[in-house]
Amino acid sequence: MSKILMVVSGADSLKLSDGTSHPTGYWAEELAASHEVLRKAGHDVVIATPGGVRPTVDPISLDERGGVEEADAKRFRAYLDAIDAELARPTDLSTVSAGDYDAVYIPGGHGPMADLAVSADLGRLLTDADAQGKIVAALCHGPAALLSAVGEDGSFAFSGREMTTFSDEEEQQGGLGDKSPYLVESRLRELGAVVRPGGAWESRVVVDGNLVTGQNPQSSADTARQVVEVLARR
Repeated sequence: MSKILMVVSGADSLKLSDGTSHPTGYWAEELAASHEVLRKAGHDVVIATPGGVRPTVDPISLDERGGVEEADAKRFRAYLDAIDAELARPTDLSTVSAGDYDAVYIPGGHGPMADLAVSADLGRLLTDADAQGKIVAALCHGPAALLSAVGEDGSFAFSGREMTTFSDEEEQQGGLGDKSPYLVESRLRELGAVVRPGGAWESRVVVDGNLVTGQNPQSSADTARQVVEVLARR
């Protein structure tokens, strides 16, 4: 059994390019489906947030506004209810050490763009985890969290690495569009990442050594399964 740190955004809003505030949080399917796959594989999953705050589920990730069918929303809500005690008392991100975990897993939703992308604690954790060869996994908007891993000299810990993320195309089609404060795919490219998105709204997972990334909510379970496979080979 491996120990996996699931880092979840603690943000409940995101400031848009027009200056307005957009309610957000983590995406229900990405947390629920990933957590379920990892737990069913026998791994210990510890949830952490900045400051140890209770994370907020993005409201549209549980209804048709987010393209989620009623039956799926009901299933995700039931799973989140089942792990409510863990969500209510997450570990404070500032207290964790990469050496205590075998993998770091970051689900998305627009929340990570607001807090995880600029978290010094997470930047330290991800840089240490990658240097130690621990698995670093991020899903959908979760790769925005990788933006935190920039050193004082401006170097990006994941420069030159192959990955995927919620694509600019998807952001324009079904995300925040031009109101997005930045585009995750473009920002990662600017820092030197080799971003290889697949077709919009199709499941896609990219593995580059210890780095595992998934593109969108449709990739949730597949990303977690890939992490399970990589752990099994170690």
